[in-house]
Amino acid sequence: MLTFLADFLQQLVNGLASGSIYALIAVGYTMVYGVLGLINFAHGDLFMVGAFVGYYAAMLMTRADHPTWGGFLIVLVISMVVCAILGMLIDLLAYRPLRDQPRIACLITAIGVSMALEFGGQGQWGWQRNFIDASGVTQSVAFPPGPNPLAYPNLIPGINTGDQALLAFHFRQNGQIVGDVIIDKIDALIFGVTLVLMLGLRYIVQHTRTGLALRAVSQRFDTPALMGVNVNRIISFTFALGSALGAAAGVLYAVRFPKVEPLMGLYPGLKAFVAAVLGGIGSIPGAVAGGLLVGLTEVLVTYLPHGSEYKDAAAFVILIAVLLIKPTGLFGRHVSEKV
Repeated sequence: MLTFLADFLQQLVNGLASGSIYALIAVGYTMVYGVLGLINFAHGDLFMVGAFVGYYAAMLMTRADHPTWGGFLIVLVISMVVCAILGMLIDLLAYRPLRDQPRIACLITAIGVSMALEFGGQGQWGWQRNFIDASGVTQSVAFPPGPNPLAYPNLIPGINTGDQALLAFHFRQNGQIVGDVIIDKIDALIFGVTLVLMLGLRYIVQHTRTGLALRAVSQRFDTPALMGVNVNRIISFTFALGSALGAAAGVLYAVRFPKVEPLMGLYPGLKAFVAAVLGGIGSIPGAVAGGLLVGLTEVLVTYLPHGSEYKDAAAFVILIAVLLIKPTGLFGRHVSEKV
């Protein structure tokens, strides 16, 4: 019994770590939808781009044999800044020209942008060169990265030496350890970064003039414009903020599962979309709650017969159930519109 309890609690820790990553991606979905009413299906691929930007930054700036927390922070910030700029460019070039067109046009464009990022990253039409990294080792790096998975550089101190556990709880029976619940450095890092970013996002949205303008624009465009708000700038800021969060999720995901490839954003992006719908798309707290619930559901499904084979499908079963039972999601509100 204690062994099962220890295993169950360990799975909950794993599920919360995965759910935190889904929550960061889901917030990007829900912010863009809350302002534009657009499902930005390219957002999952910004998650992938963020992971690769972190890969290139880590290869150029850090030592694989001597990782530091400062190096990780630099890589994370670079990835978030680059993806924030990319998010604004996507809005400027792909979505803004279609702002006055039917929403289906923007939706199709979003799918096109997603495919361009996915399959553009699999090409080998760019440059490839050798360089000497920070540890003095010659490395070969290509851009675009090509279709083959790449091993992610180690960014967390102590992982290579086996010093991974941050907190460990032991279950004993008759003086023998029969199970462990371990929160390792990577899981604690995911929890910590997610918490800091969510608190920072809440502060921006609730306590700054830009956040006030963002909330106003999410209601309607014309009234804030009459009050002097630059609507296009606020929308670009929304894309930048959501893309930066997606990039942070990409780096955390790559640190936890140290392998990256151009299609890595497909399933996490879809699961995060399910999380956004589950929480109530347009609701930031709902996106966070939905992400955590999807992560927990994935690990709990493994306790069913052959559950590990179907854990990726669990999120989509949730989506169907939510749409059938409560289409507005957990935190969503039904809005009546005059036509």
